Amino acid sequence: MVAGLQALQQVHADKYVIDVVDIDLHPALEAKWGDKVPVLLDGDVEICHYFLDADRFRERLSLGE
Repeated sequence: MVAGLQALQQVHADKYVIDVVDIDLHPALEAKWGDKVPVLLDGDVEICHYFLDADRFRERLSLGE
């Protein structure tokens, strides 16, 4: 998922920041997202989990192609 986001970021430079969080270091996050890792969030809103859904990501962040 991170590699896909980085590829999109090259196209949409400066539109978003990737913040990778190791949920194993945060018990509350592990309890909430443990079976949906990796998960992509915009704030508290889940965009997708397991695999990057580029269409949902673009829609959420209003990114055009």
